[in-house]
Amino acid sequence: MPRNIEIKARLSDLASARAAAVAVGARPVAVEEQTDRYYTLDAGRRVKLRSIRGGRAELIEYDRPEATGVRASDYRVTPVRDEAAGLCLVPTGRPLAVVRKRREILLWETVRIHLDDVVGLGTFLELEAVVDDRHDDAGCRSQVATLMHGLGLVEADLIRASYAELLLEGGAPSPPGGAWGG
Repeated sequence: MPRNIEIKARLSDLASARAAAVAVGARPVAVEEQTDRYYTLDAGRRVKLRSIRGGRAELIEYDRPEATGVRASDYRVTPVRDEAAGLCLVPTGRPLAVVRKRREILLWETVRIHLDDVVGLGTFLELEAVVDDRHDDAGCRSQVATLMHGLGLVEADLIRASYAELLLEGGAPSPPGGAWGG
């Protein structure tokens, strides 16, 4: 199963975050409008159905602790349409939560930088360092730490919840401070 080392922080200024990311060497890759519908599976596991406007749809199943700011996330991405099998893998039933966002994607080394404007929650930055054959957990944690430093973020700035959980709780907490804490 693929794995990321990731963080999430609330921002008050996406333009400043974008400029700081570019200043440390990140390059813009894409801008997407995404809708994530979260569903609960057996044993409390969750899956989200992500639809990207004008593009693909996929199911994303992930397992990650929400106890720490810098955390490992094991995930599986499955295309919704399996043309060969003639299947459409869309969950049935009402979603637990629906998250709509505009996401700017930048890349720095093996780290995906997401600058998100989430309807009903505000603006956020996510870092996802991809663990692979050449980059282990420790190396990815080092990349995340380097980027956090370059972006002026500290552990206290990090949010330990998914967007769905934040919506279900009634909104995102105010940022505690840091580079874009307002």
